[in-house]
Amino acid sequence: MRDIVHKSEITITRKSGPTRKALIKGFDEPVYYGVHGGIKGFYRIDADEEHAATLDHMVGAVGG
Repeated sequence: MRDIVHKSEITITRKSGPTRKALIKGFDEPVYYGVHGGIKGFYRIDADEEHAATLDHMVGAVGG
């Protein structure tokens, strides 16, 4: 088995409603997750703040 080259250390906390804040070890700025646009409409959520959804981050990371 190969040696581990990286271990992600992330703390995620719920800010309010669907908004979550992720603190990623090694980075100064937090990453926010939430809902926006069509996602808000689909789930019938009235969020105070709009943020990229988890799906947006996944598609961006995989699809570039």
